Amino acid sequence: MITVLVVGRFADAYLLTSAGLPSIEILTAPGAEDALEKLARNRRIDAVLLVAGEASGEIAGILREEDAAGPPIFVPAGGAQVPGATTLEDAAPAQLLERIRRRLSGGG
Repeated sequence: MITVLVVGRFADAYLLTSAGLPSIEILTAPGAEDALEKLARNRRIDAVLLVAGEASGEIAGILREEDAAGPPIFVPAGGAQVPGATTLEDAAPAQLLERIRRRLSGGG
């Protein structure tokens, strides 16, 4: 089981996706402040997926400033370029989450 924190205004849409992915737990946060709070309270978060569009770069910077050794950050292609984040080929939410799961388990 991996835990992914999805950050962005429409992050809650990813909760619907998680029903079909029993090996992935989804936590959501609408923005940086909520994401920092969830990361501080939940050390078992394995990855962060930023779906905040143009704000993703700023959010990633805030997260890294707070905890440089935090979980890896992923962003879908087609959005803002985020230094230090892994860009995933743009896809439906379930596919993005599955790609994160494979990367974390060493499956590329």
